[in-house]
Amino acid sequence: MPLTKFSFKPGINKEETDYSNENGWVDGNLVRFRKGGVEKVGGWAKKSTNVFFDTARALHSWISLGGARYLGFGTTSKYYIDNGGSYNDVTPIRATTTNGIVFSATNGLSLITATDSDHGAVIGDWVTLAGAASLGGVITAAVLNKEYQVNGVATANTFTFTATDSAGDAVTANSSDDGNGGAGADAVYQINSGLDVFVQSAGWGSGSWSASTFGSTSALSATGQLRLWTHDNFGENLIINPRAGGIFRWVENNGLETRAVSLSGTSGANLVPTAALQVITSETDRHLIVLGADPISGSARTGTLDPMLIAFSDSENELEFEPLSTNSAGSLRLSSGSLIIGGLKSRQEVLIWTDTSLYSMTFIGPPLIFAVNLINEGAGLIGPKAVVNASNGVYYMSKNGFYFYNGAVQKLPCSVQDYVFSDLNLSQAYKCHIALNSEFSEVWFFYPSLEDGTNEISRYAIYNYEENSWSIGSLVRHAWLDAGIENKPIASGVSSSVNCLFTHETGFNDDTSAMDNVFIESADIDIADGENFAFVKKVIPDVLFATQTGTNPSPAMNIVVKSRDFNGDSLTTNSTTQVTTTSKFSNLRARSRQLVLRFESDDDNTVDRKDYKWRLGATRLDVQPSGRR
Repeated sequence: MPLTKFSFKPGINKEETDYSNENGWVDGNLVRFRKGGVEKVGGWAKKSTNVFFDTARALHSWISLGGARYLGFGTTSKYYIDNGGSYNDVTPIRATTTNGIVFSATNGLSLITATDSDHGAVIGDWVTLAGAASLGGVITAAVLNKEYQVNGVATANTFTFTATDSAGDAVTANSSDDGNGGAGADAVYQINSGLDVFVQSAGWGSGSWSASTFGSTSALSATGQLRLWTHDNFGENLIINPRAGGIFRWVENNGLETRAVSLSGTSGANLVPTAALQVITSETDRHLIVLGADPISGSARTGTLDPMLIAFSDSENELEFEPLSTNSAGSLRLSSGSLIIGGLKSRQEVLIWTDTSLYSMTFIGPPLIFAVNLINEGAGLIGPKAVVNASNGVYYMSKNGFYFYNGAVQKLPCSVQDYVFSDLNLSQAYKCHIALNSEFSEVWFFYPSLEDGTNEISRYAIYNYEENSWSIGSLVRHAWLDAGIENKPIASGVSSSVNCLFTHETGFNDDTSAMDNVFIESADIDIADGENFAFVKKVIPDVLFATQTGTNPSPAMNIVVKSRDFNGDSLTTNSTTQVTTTSKFSNLRARSRQLVLRFESDDDNTVDRKDYKWRLGATRLDVQPSGRR
């Protein structure tokens, strides 16, 4: 037989059997499909050497009128604004105590107990202490007077933290630490932290284990929720909201040293919602839209959010929410569903998803101000961050599939549908988020995997909306922001157990280290029409290597040949061949009815074996007949 050329269809397909998916791909990791071919994805590097506390699940960027570039991101316990690689803590303040907090220590322990009447803190909160004196030993004033994270709440009047020195190392109290830190110290408490796991809503019934009786309403707790921030600009200022918590504003003119403050407590505020599920600024009409607001009762807000209520401010005034004949403030309530999951600004409309439905909210002017239309029922949003606006429409993820909206809702045909949704950890569905990588016309669906068992984001599915192809892989990314104000996509993740931000599509490695487990694997190739055996003698690769500018690596990849005689047989590895820039062919010996090709990155952490990518062309095999037995 002559040389046989194999050109594979773009995209990974897990909906068919390996045998029926002829000339297709069945598995891969950290690869993408572009211009009909497959290649290694771009690399990533830390955006800054600075670190931040806890998991960041929301990113937002904007430019001030003065040209300053800002990146805001919210974590489980804090909100930061990045300006040039410096992570500035602008977390709002919840409460202060003046000259009223004392301390106690135990000999041999680093745990300090703070006593403050009705402090309101929960585990994970941050508090800044000042005005304390030494406890008499190694727990000095310098040790006490700084910011600490609460690690235990024994009573409503006490909490604990771990004493540390200036380097962050634990300080162990000695027998001389028997004082109380003076007559009374000061404490500044930041807003309560949220959870890093999603906890399902409390059940029905009566008794100590339930939140309320069957048929009654129950307030959503900001501290009992997975901490998800929403944020949007009102002019140069930033409006932020921890889901089910309060609404806050950071004023750009006040500088990065200032914190965000409660919008309802701002001078001039009138009936501003005190709780919300999400905040959005409408584009042309400039209203602050609050999803899941607490309703007005008499002359005040109730403080208990209504999960289906939408409140909106007066035009051009984010502080005015009282509906009057002289303004355009108001509210409306959705009817399909039981809870607003999330919203997104799109083309001349705001899209709002409940747990069951999709609504379109458009500005129509007085007297109604906004019109709300039910677009679809039966395809709600799986999580508040599981939606993204691309150039051709809106992509979102429901509990039962991937969807596309461009005036109408349609389910995306997906060749990895069952693979993803059978592995999706629905107990942590709110962690699902969608990333846009517009440079490559890609939508990345990140989700927590049951198989991985981490209860955290660990896998993804990529949809290329120009080429209609799918890919899959493993990558821990908690939030994503497409290139735009930032030159490259920005994502939050973990490096060596430390939370950090990554710049993506830069270089071809994993933050100066080689990417692990980059591969693509074909479906079964019927090399002799299934009746006869065939003998494969030679593989002729077609690989294009690309290197990072200014580097001089020695790129290589491995071609792994696997075989089996029948569909039910396990694959047997016959050979592994290294391919370099100078490789012409490789000899091998494989005899079977069915063949599988696997292409793997062959890089390591030596300088000359990383920072490159590869792209596959058409591989050729030297195949000869070898009889029926």
